[in-house]
Amino acid sequence: MKPEEENEPKNRVLKPGFTFEEIYMNTVENIITSHPFWKGLNPHYLHILRECAAYERFGLDQCIFQAGSDAEHFYLIHNGYVALETFMPGKGRITLQTIGPGEALGWSWFYPPYRWHLSARSIDMTDTVCFGARTLRDYAEENHDFGYDLAIRVGRIVLERLQAARSQLADFYGGSGE
Repeated sequence: MKPEEENEPKNRVLKPGFTFEEIYMNTVENIITSHPFWKGLNPHYLHILRECAAYERFGLDQCIFQAGSDAEHFYLIHNGYVALETFMPGKGRITLQTIGPGEALGWSWFYPPYRWHLSARSIDMTDTVCFGARTLRDYAEENHDFGYDLAIRVGRIVLERLQAARSQLADFYGGSGE
């Protein structure tokens, strides 16, 4: 083999008759449609999600977003785990909750001032579908039916995070959390 041929990609067949872009979009669409966050979504809105979605992978111990920074994205976790963290003076980084496959990451992007309240860090190789927050908010503003549906779904995330924090406080102080 010639030296210049060693660096050329081999003839990899991803799927006969399909381009990389078609396979990529099919994968992203499959993750979106099978993810519990979007369960029961009117299929009419799928084009909105496709328009602002991208596959994103985070490595071990990689920062996904930092508390106080602009909340410009929303994530669906497909594989892997993410620690939701806060910084406590004198204690350092504290993990408040760990979330994983089938869960949604982030709600600050939906509510002004659109800044993250917590930090998020991958604690495993983590595969996500990432959505542009501004695009989702713009569509929600234009189409109030979609906006209402989205608000209910994001509200569930907020409720789940509050319940997890309550449970953690109950464990810490020795209560039942009820």
